[in-house]
Amino acid sequence: MIKTSDTDLTRKRYNRLAFFYDFLEAPLEMFRFAAWRSRLTDRIAGNRALEVGIGTGKNLPYYPQNVQITAIDFSPGMLVRAQSKASVLGTAVELREMDVQQLAFRDHYFDTVFATFVFCSVPDPVLGLKELKRVCKPDGRLLLLEHMRPGNPPLGFFFDLFNPMVVRMMGANINRRTMDNIRKAGWKILYEERLSSDIVRWIEAEPL
Repeated sequence: MIKTSDTDLTRKRYNRLAFFYDFLEAPLEMFRFAAWRSRLTDRIAGNRALEVGIGTGKNLPYYPQNVQITAIDFSPGMLVRAQSKASVLGTAVELREMDVQQLAFRDHYFDTVFATFVFCSVPDPVLGLKELKRVCKPDGRLLLLEHMRPGNPPLGFFFDLFNPMVVRMMGANINRRTMDNIRKAGWKILYEERLSSDIVRWIEAEPL
């Protein structure tokens, strides 16, 4: 069941951040994130793909040209920024305001579903991942670039300690156990690469 209050609060946070979100993340984007995002060009496959949580459109430069892509976000403020960026880049994409916890697509519709740094902020990440499984074709793929709680116990403790403050400031949880959530949602992990210790990972999975 979707907790409407949690979803509304998260949406308000990202609407508030939308105008200067790119500025806040510019150093990380320049030195690390952009290179990791570029993997999407070769990994997004099939006729139809869905990006969840497009935000300000940071993945737009890496969309392959031969795939029909729909991108969603539950923040209208973020979608305005993404639309502007898509227009500047000349990128063909269907943008829709939608919550990953309640997708308005039929079952088994997309060949690839993907998200980058999104499931740290989805109020119910397992529900969102289950929805992605529902709309993904049985032979389709899930692509994720995510940060998560470190496995090191002392470091994990500090991530837990500071998580409430980070959520209030940025809307993102830094202590999500995302690998467990993926499995709970009914995905089989095919490939996992640790990009920055075990905190940032590239993940590919298929529906069970």
